[in-house]
Amino acid sequence: MQRPSSKILIISTGGTFNKVYNPFDGSLEIDSNAKALREIFSQWLCEFELVTIIDKDSLDMNNNDREYLWRTVKNSVYDSIIIVHGSDTIDKSASFLASQHLDKKIVFTASMVPFSINPIEATANLALAIGYIQALNTYGVYLAINGVAGEYNTIIKDRKAGKFIQTDSQ
Repeated sequence: MQRPSSKILIISTGGTFNKVYNPFDGSLEIDSNAKALREIFSQWLCEFELVTIIDKDSLDMNNNDREYLWRTVKNSVYDSIIIVHGSDTIDKSASFLASQHLDKKIVFTASMVPFSINPIEATANLALAIGYIQALNTYGVYLAINGVAGEYNTIIKDRKAGKFIQTDSQ
């Protein structure tokens, strides 16, 4: 089967990026329609396909969810895949996919603030992921968030600083 080369598959798993305010109970809920992603992409010219799976806060994700994510990635015809994930366990899902040694370029991204509350961070993180995946020449699993991009095991969430940072260790 021939793989598309210019089109990017976006997999939305939920996370803060996709949360919206529920006016009835005051909670933030995952938008299963991925309206934030659709709104961002409506302004851009790059070709993409959007798939929404899991629809959970990453703290609620389990190994079954990660296996479902893996199967979705594995069975995709696309070489370039961006996964919009929750920031709290993005490292676990990235590590799990990396252990599967898939012949694909996989870039995880997330947002600490919901797009529906302040679209700047979510849009910047997605833009970074799109630019980064288009520049990659090698298969692997990467993170692109908060202005840093690199192999999944070189970027960590600095909970004291409230952002992701690049580390020297792998």
